[in-house]
Amino acid sequence: MSRSQATNAIRAGRVRVDGRLVADPAQLVVPERVRITIDGEPQTRAAWRTILFHKPRGIVTTRRDPEGRRTVYDVLGDAAHGLNAVGRLDLATSGLLLLTSDTQLANWVTDPANAVPRVYVVTARGEVTPDEAQRLPAARAEVRKASTRESHLIVGHEVTRLKRVQFGGLEIGDLEPGAWREVTRGEIRRAFPRAPISRGAA
Repeated sequence: MSRSQATNAIRAGRVRVDGRLVADPAQLVVPERVRITIDGEPQTRAAWRTILFHKPRGIVTTRRDPEGRRTVYDVLGDAAHGLNAVGRLDLATSGLLLLTSDTQLANWVTDPANAVPRVYVVTARGEVTPDEAQRLPAARAEVRKASTRESHLIVGHEVTRLKRVQFGGLEIGDLEPGAWREVTRGEIRRAFPRAPISRGAA
């Protein structure tokens, strides 16, 4: 369930913890130490899983779109079952998007207080010189390719209409648009050394 679906289920009286009806969606529990049922059915903790997805342009990062546009979940199909997107890339932005079953990890990675770096490749109209790149309002900007027609930049802060190629210590590499791959706990630990990682199921 999404967070809003779970909240609605609790308010509808469908959820019990150790046999007791839960009325408060904010009640805290340790999932590994209690028995949770919904409509009388036991709920097991989902397996820990994270994937790295190369989001194509023109795809929205939502589960459903009221305007009928394709979503990352439409593209991924069954591969995204039980996963939530870690942050968002807007409609015109492509590149690295994480999806995970670990809400604790997702919250930590997207919390501005943790300042997880993102790296983007930006295509700009006309020629951008190295001197101009140094004046961009970014943590770091580097000209990758420049011509009179267009320039490719690597920019070290979040902007729009571009391609994200790195998130923390994870890189998109040669993953094609629409393709995805599994990410291991070891990769997550190396990419986000201070991030908490929930245990999930084995």
